[in-house]
Amino acid sequence: MMNRRQAVKTAALASFGCVTWSPPALNAQPAQTTSPPAELSDYSQPGDYMRNLMMGEEKRSYLIHIPKNHDAKKPVPVVLALHGAAMNGPLMAGFCGLSETADKAAFVVVYPNGNGVFPLLFWNAGGLRRPMAQGMPDDVDFIRKLIDDLGSVVKVDSKRVYACGMSNGGMMCYRLAAELSDRIAAIAPVAGTIAIEESNPKRPVSVIHFHGTKDKIVPFGKAGGKTRFFVKDVEASVQTWVKLNGCDEKPKTDILTKESDEMKVTRQTYGGGKDGTEVVLIAIEGGGHTWPGMIPMVSFIGKSTLSISANDLIWEFFQKHPLK
Repeated sequence: MMNRRQAVKTAALASFGCVTWSPPALNAQPAQTTSPPAELSDYSQPGDYMRNLMMGEEKRSYLIHIPKNHDAKKPVPVVLALHGAAMNGPLMAGFCGLSETADKAAFVVVYPNGNGVFPLLFWNAGGLRRPMAQGMPDDVDFIRKLIDDLGSVVKVDSKRVYACGMSNGGMMCYRLAAELSDRIAAIAPVAGTIAIEESNPKRPVSVIHFHGTKDKIVPFGKAGGKTRFFVKDVEASVQTWVKLNGCDEKPKTDILTKESDEMKVTRQTYGGGKDGTEVVLIAIEGGGHTWPGMIPMVSFIGKSTLSISANDLIWEFFQKHPLK
């Protein structure tokens, strides 16, 4: 049962604009998982596996998707797909549909479960101020240990471990880039902005950010009025990493859609960064709090473009940016 402190934090995150629990519940069914393999070699078989990981006395978990035609003898790229607040890993698998892309491109997808009371979980991506920030789990450390644990059962290409995420999960991607840049090669936040006040990465990290201009949950521009939380808008988030990576100040702009498409999608690319890094903003004109390429099942989260596939663009971007 949820205690008072957990209830207050979950309610706070909801008012913060991270919670997307109703849409995912309608938009996706939890992924079907097989029984945990008895031997490490069993992870060589395609399928979905739920794996537990102890963090001190707390049991955490994550869903592994092993793609079709997986070659267990070769190092494989890994994409961490982080769910939004009041979601969980299996729901995220259905919400974003990334496993299908993984099957085509032969990479492993991991859908970690955040913290909280299952099934309504969230990430400590920042944003909360004291006293609500006190006692929050260290999710950066959880992801670090998850990568290590995954490496004990899957032959991971350590140079190609990436993170994408929705909403609160996108915010967590930004935190991982800032605090776990020695393990995360590049990130792809969707409808999530920076929620930490300082970003001090050990190395440059390439970023591709997707955001709808009419997102009412995590607004594209600055939120009006006073707030108890810290969160940057899209422009400030993008510019933070343009500066950290030493990218060109002026972006190259191209349009990814046709004039006949319902929503215009613009790509701004800030190239010329250190070690070949770049920062890309993909703005969906009129888009809501949605995952591009996926159909939202409820209307109040806004519209989603089907003219582009976030999954295809994310994987194309990740392939260009291994860890250096």
